[in-house]
Formats: sequence, structure tokens, C-alpha cells
Amino acid sequence: MDIGEPLRAGPKTTARPGDFWKQVAGYVLAAACLVWVFHDTHIQRMAEHIGSMTWWWVLPAICCDVLGYVCDGIRWRWLLFPVGRLPVLRATQAIYVGLFTNEVMPMRFGELVRGYLASRWLGRPFMEVVPSMLVCRLMDGVWTAAGIGLVAIFVPLPGDLLLAGDIFGAVVLLLAGALLFLFLREPEVVERWMETPASKRGVLASLRRGVGATARRLRAIGEWRRLAVAGVASLGFLFFEILAFWFIMEAYRLRLPLSAGAAVFLILRLGTALPNAPANVGSYQFFTVLGLSLFGIEKTRATGFSVVVFILLTLPLWALGLLALSRSGLTLAKLREEVRTLVRSGAGPGLAG
Repeated sequence: MDIGEPLRAGPKTTARPGDFWKQVAGYVLAAACLVWVFHDTHIQRMAEHIGSMTWWWVLPAICCDVLGYVCDGIRWRWLLFPVGRLPVLRATQAIYVGLFTNEVMPMRFGELVRGYLASRWLGRPFMEVVPSMLVCRLMDGVWTAAGIGLVAIFVPLPGDLLLAGDIFGAVVLLLAGALLFLFLREPEVVERWMETPASKRGVLASLRRGVGATARRLRAIGEWRRLAVAGVASLGFLFFEILAFWFIMEAYRLRLPLSAGAAVFLILRLGTALPNAPANVGSYQFFTVLGLSLFGIEKTRATGFSVVVFILLTLPLWALGLLALSRSGLTLAKLREEVRTLVRSGAGPGLAG
């Protein structure tokens, strides 16, 4: 399908009550985090800190941030090989459109958008793209959990944060074990285990058939050389994102080592792992301030940095996301309509399957 081909209009959808309350919860959490971050902050001193920044560090930070998402595009391209050959530029474009969508919509809706675009450009059903996205998120989780484990060895983390890290690590370990099982077992054994006769109906039968189909697609990804390249690209993504974050710390004159920047960034990733308000507003500032406090950074200075790093790493994402969206030949409203139709009814051009 040509990239500029207009989408066929799907049936109109209405928002469900559950969606509304999830959004309300996200906004309430964001507001509570922002109140905590700013309630005892000295605005004048924060402005002085911002005014004394070394701004030339910002350019390498932005370059590293972009390189991180290019690594993400390389990783996704390799994991999509069983579905089709999506160029790195196209994969990165879909990622940026998804990131931009996450900036303006709550609950990580952009994850569905990036998958939709990849399936559209490859001319394949949406569900064939989903396993590659699951493996991407699992790789991110593995590296984040490993990083948090290393941080906990050298930095005394708060008890609640340690508990959250333990839960996160346990979930990642469980999912990684399930994925390893699917990769190592004989395909016939997995398919017999998951198979449900088509004549059987009901939620459980549909779930088993869905899990079975996903398992088969995951096995198609599981060629070791492909996974190794994707794993290295995944580590590259995390490295460049940490470097971008630390460069902004240098610009802000925090004068902390790269290891401290990595620790604060990983705490931030752990804290924003769950979907919440658009762009992680509130939780982003909260966990940045929390992470910096572990290294003795005073609250006002930490709050100013949390605002600066958020703006400086978000504005380029907005600019590149808007460019990627405009080059797709689609509008955000149209994407939202089509993806919601896909999720709720399975309809959409070339996506049923």
C-alpha cells in the first residue's frame, strides 16, 4: 500500500466509560506529582540555575537522543524480518509518530499507532507486527531491570523504589522465561499446548487461540542472530538515551558522573513504566527529582533540572514527530480513529487477521 494512500473510513466509535476514568486517574496522578515537585520550590533560585546553564551541551544531547531512536528503529527492523522488510528510516518514522502521539494522548496510545503504521507500510495484518513490539518492550525491560539491579548495589534506594524494582524485575524475568520457552520448545509441542478447536467458543477459547497465534509469530522472530543484533541495538538505544540525559545534566551544571546520570535515568524509566498522563507529565518530574535527591541535589535545583531536561528532550521529539507524521500522509485525528476502530472491532485496511 502506498504511504500516501488515504485510509478507508471505519465505523464511528464512542469512548467507553473505562477509558474516561483511566484518563482521569492519569491526570490526577500527574497533578499530584507536580504539586509535590513544586510545593516548596524557590522559583527565583530555579530561574537563576537555568540562567547559568552551559547551553552548548544541548546539541550533543539532542543528537544522542535522535541516535537512540535510530537504534530503536534498527532493532525493530530486525525483529520485523519474519513479517517483511521495513527500512530503518520507515521503522524510525513509525516510532517517532508513536512517540509524538504519546506526547498528546494518554495511556501510551502511540504504541498502537506505530504498530498500525508498520503493518500498513508492510501490507500485513496488524497482529503479525505485535510480537515484534512485545519483544522490543521485553528487551527494554531486561536492560532496565539489570540497570536498576546495578544501581541498587552502589546507591541506597528508598524501600518503595526497591520494592517497585523487585516487582518489575520479577515480571520481566517471568516474561523472559515464557519467551525463552517458546523459542526453545519444539513448534509442534507449543502448538498442541495452545491449540483450541475452532468449534469452541467463549472468552477462554478465543484467548487460547490468540496466545497460540502470537506464540507462532514469536517463534518466527526467534532466530538467534536476529535476536543478538536486536539486543545490541536495544543496548545502544539505552546508552544513547542515558548519554543525552547526562549531557543535559552537564548543561545544567549538576557536575555528577555519568554513572549517576545513568542511575537517575533508570529510576526515571522505572517510575514512568506504567501508562499515565500524556508525555509522562508529572511522573517525569517526580522521579527525576527523586533520583537526583539520592545524590544530594537540593530540591529547587533538582526541580529546575526536571523541567529543563523535559523541555529540551521533548521539543525535538515534537518537531521530528510532526515531520514524521506529515510525511506519512495521515493526520493524527485519522490515525486515532482508525486505530481505535482496529482495537475495538478488528476493522481497518489490511489489518484483520
